Amino acid sequence: MSEEYRASGVNLDAKERLVDLLRQIGATATRSEVMDGIGGFGGLFRLQRFRDPVLVAGADGVGTKLVLAQQLHRMDGVGQDVVAMVANDVLCQGAQLLFFLDYIGVGRLVPEEVAFVVSGVARACQQVGAALLGGETAELPDLFPQGALDLVGFGVGAVEREDVLRGDAARKGDVLIGLPSDGVHSNGFSLVRRIVRERGLELQANHGLSAPLGEVLLRPTRLYGPQVQGVLGRSVVHGISHITGGGIPGNVPRMLPPGLGARIDAGSWDVPPELQLLIDAGKVPRSEAYSVFNMGLGLVLAVKADAADRVSEAIRAAGGAPRVVGEVIEGEGVVL
Repeated sequence: MSEEYRASGVNLDAKERLVDLLRQIGATATRSEVMDGIGGFGGLFRLQRFRDPVLVAGADGVGTKLVLAQQLHRMDGVGQDVVAMVANDVLCQGAQLLFFLDYIGVGRLVPEEVAFVVSGVARACQQVGAALLGGETAELPDLFPQGALDLVGFGVGAVEREDVLRGDAARKGDVLIGLPSDGVHSNGFSLVRRIVRERGLELQANHGLSAPLGEVLLRPTRLYGPQVQGVLGRSVVHGISHITGGGIPGNVPRMLPPGLGARIDAGSWDVPPELQLLIDAGKVPRSEAYSVFNMGLGLVLAVKADAADRVSEAIRAAGGAPRVVGEVIEGEGVVL
C-alpha cells in the first residue's frame, strides 16, 4: 500500500483485513433472497414472497449514546441499537425489515474493534429476520479522534400494499396498547450525559438500581418486530408509533389522522427507575421529560377496540408485555 497514504492516517491493509472479517459476520445474518452480500460494490437482494409489495425504507443512528459507550468501553449493545432504531421505525408502517446496511466512521481503523460492533449488528438482524446485506467503514482521522466512531444504519422492509399503515386508519375509540422499553433506548442522551456530568452521578455506582448506572443506561434498544409481527394488518392494528426523539407527545400523533388525538393514562405503566433517577437529579420538568424520553414505553399501537384483548394475548404469547395505556379521542395531540 502507499506509505504516503498510511502517513496521512489511512491504513488500506487494515481495511482489507476488516472486509474479510465482515464477510464472515455477514454470513451469519442472511436470507434466501440474498444473491450477493458483503464484499461487492452493492448488495443484491431478490424481492419475492409478496403479491403487491410496498418497500419501506428507514435510516437512523445511535447518536451521543456512543459517547457514553466509548467512555465506558461497552460497545457490545450499540449494534442492536442501530438496527432497532431502523427496524422499529419500519415496523410502524406495518413492514418487516428485509435487509440492513451499516456505516461506521472511525478515527483509526482497528479491524477487530469494528468487527465486534458489526457482530452486534448481525445478531440484531438475525433476531428480526433481516439480512446484513452490506455497509461501509471509513477511516477518517481528520474527523474523528483515535478511539472514536460513529455508527448509522439504513434498512429496507416490505409490506403488502393492502396492509400499509399510513396514519389514516385509526378511529375514535381505538385502544392504545403500550409495550415497555428497556430504559432510555437511544434517545435523549445529550440530556442524560449533561445530568450525569453536572449532578456528579457516578456511572459505576448503582444508585439503588439493579446494576451500575452506566450499564443500565447502555441497555440496547428493544427489538419489537418479533413481538408485533404476528398481529399486523389494517383490519385490527390501525397504527403503530415508535417512541423515540420527541417522546410520547411527539410520536403518538404521527400514527393518527387529522382531527384525532390520544388520551394516555401516565399512571398505567411504571417509569423505569433509571429515568426517574435522571429526572429527579436533573430537576427535569414533567412536560420536558415526556418530550425527550420514552418514559418507559417503546412502542404504542392503536388497535380496534373489540380486538384489543386478542391482540394483547398474541403479543404476550410472542414474549411481549402489553398493557392498555389509553385511547384515541377527538382533537389534536396527546393528553397526558
